[in-house]
Amino acid sequence: MLSAPSAPSSLFPSQPHASVNRLLLLLLCSSILQGCSPQAVNFPFDPGGRSLNSNFSDLQPRISGRYVVFVSDRSGSQDLYLYDMVMHSLVDLPGLNAIDMIVSSPGILKDGRLIVFAGSREGRSSIYLYDRTTRQLRNLTENLRAEVRNPTITADGNTIAFESSANGQWDVVLYDQDGQPLDALTNPR
Repeated sequence: MLSAPSAPSSLFPSQPHASVNRLLLLLLCSSILQGCSPQAVNFPFDPGGRSLNSNFSDLQPRISGRYVVFVSDRSGSQDLYLYDMVMHSLVDLPGLNAIDMIVSSPGILKDGRLIVFAGSREGRSSIYLYDRTTRQLRNLTENLRAEVRNPTITADGNTIAFESSANGQWDVVLYDQDGQPLDALTNPR
């Protein structure tokens, strides 16, 4: 008859110090596992007392270069916010957020100049492009009679892709930054 091999006596000795050795082994394993747990990052507050994180719903963060763009309801409506990770502060976006618009799905260029997002006003969805340099907000899909969602922008800022229901299904559509449709098959960029 075969018997099961026994554990080495050095791991689980039967001496009175066995419980101390087990405790030390447990503490060692516990400290190793604690090093694997995720750590929360605390972002500092800017001079205005604002920070990246808040007690409100901060949603859909997108990061590019030194910037994080996200949606939050911290002002009482669903607005876009921009956080500069180098300066550790929120960036003002004059002319962007409006009380009558619900925003979603933001995207940003690496240099932080252009922000693209989906916005809904009076039940109609559109794709918007905000230029931080000129402080201009443009509705790129103003003439498109369809639901739109999930915009993204190329690294050079020349092409915006989004989903459109114009053909009775969700199709990917490409526009330039002036709001002109691009033919993906014959004019790729």
